[in-house]
Amino acid sequence: TKLNELRKDLTPEVRSEPWQMSQVIHLAAEDMPSDRMVPRQPVEIRYETDKGEAASQERENSSEEKAENKESEVEQTKSKIVNNPLPPNDAKKVLLHSCCAPCSGAMFEEMLEKGLDVTIFFYNPNIHPRKEYEIRKEENKRYAEKHGVPFVDCDYDASSWYKRMNGMEFEPERGIRCTACFDMRMEVTAKYAFENGFPCFTTTNATSRWKDLDQVNTSGIVAAEKYEGVDYWVYNWQTDEMTLRKYQISADNKFYKQEYCGCAYSLRDSNIWRQNNGIPPVKIGGDSAGLGTRYFENPEADAAEESQEVVDQFFKDALNHFDNDKIKNAYQTRREKRAQVYGDRMKDTNLVSANNW
Repeated sequence: TKLNELRKDLTPEVRSEPWQMSQVIHLAAEDMPSDRMVPRQPVEIRYETDKGEAASQERENSSEEKAENKESEVEQTKSKIVNNPLPPNDAKKVLLHSCCAPCSGAMFEEMLEKGLDVTIFFYNPNIHPRKEYEIRKEENKRYAEKHGVPFVDCDYDASSWYKRMNGMEFEPERGIRCTACFDMRMEVTAKYAFENGFPCFTTTNATSRWKDLDQVNTSGIVAAEKYEGVDYWVYNWQTDEMTLRKYQISADNKFYKQEYCGCAYSLRDSNIWRQNNGIPPVKIGGDSAGLGTRYFENPEADAAEESQEVVDQFFKDALNHFDNDKIKNAYQTRREKRAQVYGDRMKDTNLVSANNW
């Protein structure tokens, strides 16, 4: 019944395709890292890009031990080689964390062309509401099955995600909330890779114009360093060639066109931005979209809807909280509260109950 309901939001061509479930692997929440929902204190990690420039991101400690070893971790992170067209350590087996089918397309098919053994890992507890989550997951699953590759279907871990994001609800897009979100998803992916014999992993989040490549890659690098024998594959998947290929594959497969990143806060901010720019609000599922077509159909038109200029303007407005006084005030209040909480904890190192983060 659930699958039949979801098929209503897919194209007629997709509805008629057989759905094979034999290669789907389930990952239960209890098998994920137990500390994945614990908020972390932001710190800074730096590493060298392929252009020789220093990339800097606000990071978050996972434990006191990690904080004590921060200097060593930074040096290890700096040593990573960026923009490697092949997996690290000549790995032939890759765990691909996937956020959705459209972002998977070009990246996934290039891996197959390289002769790599790919498994798709769907862990995205940020996606809200549940209807949108199920649409994206089922379409990604169908795409994996079309190519005959395993698909790891993780529990919908939304409650843990909201706990992890506590206090960051009004952070701007591409800010520390997004860092925490990438961290959480990469931590779960890295643990699964370690426990199931994958020498490397990477993520389709690295393909999107809507994502900061350094922010995504840093989360992957840091997560991989927790596990011996597991590396994060860093490569520039946002080239013009890869982007065009991504839109072409999306149109060829008539993928469902989501209209926002995924989380409730992204949905909120996207609708505020749309209202400011006279664009209809986001629509979840159904036969029509708030903007453009419901499915990818025309690569050029689809790409124009989220051109680099559009993306840049959105994030420029996001830094100013879309001139929304309510968001601005809530952001400032939360920032002050979080600074006070973490500040007090760091000042009094003898107060064990306040240092359990």
